[in-house]
Formats: sequence, C-alpha cells, structure tokens
Amino acid sequence: MDFYKAFDRIIGHEGGYVWDKNDPGGETKYGISKRSYPDLVIKDLTRDDAREIYLRDFWLPVSGPKLYDGVGFQLFDFAINSGIQTALRAYQRALNVADDGHFGPVSKIASQVMSEHDQIMRLNAERLEFMTRTRNWPFHGKGWARRIAQNLRYGAVDS
Repeated sequence: MDFYKAFDRIIGHEGGYVWDKNDPGGETKYGISKRSYPDLVIKDLTRDDAREIYLRDFWLPVSGPKLYDGVGFQLFDFAINSGIQTALRAYQRALNVADDGHFGPVSKIASQVMSEHDQIMRLNAERLEFMTRTRNWPFHGKGWARRIAQNLRYGAVDS
C-alpha cells in the first residue's frame, strides 16, 4: 500500500486537537501526542507535520512497504494507536514467531508464508486482546473497537 493512501485513511480516525484527561498521551492533534513528542507545540502541528512524523516514526519502522497492503495498513494503525513495539510484538505473535519486537528475517519469512487474510485476522485478534487489558478500555474501548471494525473493511481488494 502506498504510504500516502494509508495516511489519508488513518488521519480520518485521528481528528484535530484534543486534550482528554483520560488519555495518557495528554494533548493530541492528528494522533500525535505531547507525551510522545514533548518538544512539539501540539496545538500548532500541521497535517503535513503529522504526515512526516507518521512516515518516519511509524510506517517505515513497522516495515509497511514490505508487507501485504492490508497487513501494512493494519499494523501501521495499530502502531499509531498503541506504539510500535506493542504492534510489532502482537504481529509476531499473530505470525507464530518469537515476539521480540524486531521485524527480522524470521518474521519476514513467516509473513510471506501466511496469507494476507489470516495475518489481518490474527493481528486484529491480538490487537483487541491487548486493548481490552488496558486501563483505558472503559473510556475508549468502544471507539477503538469501531476503529478496528472500520479498518477490517479495508480488504486486500480495497488497498
């Protein structure tokens, strides 16, 4: 999947500036949080700034360009929502390999053997399991589940 197409889909989930007391990220705009980027003036962040951050800090580190389109998109969204290491480890569990948080040769081979459909289903099962264990599930769980459901509508054909 092209990064720009993935970004356009993701940004639809993220919205504008918010400061939710129940969100451990603190101030957030376009999904970019003050907690993760303490030196940024979050309120002044532009869409172009967010796109650069997403490419550099999320899309490339999760190996988005090397995966099936649908898997790359799902993993990208998971990393944005829950962190790169959390997403990569969950993806590795979905692939039935050691969850060391590094997309190396073993993970790559496993990703080439398992079908795109199976990877998407297993990754999102891992994602939901993780999210239900977080302390923010009571506050954000319904929205997170809807986000995952909406993302599942992006199949390989629509990628």
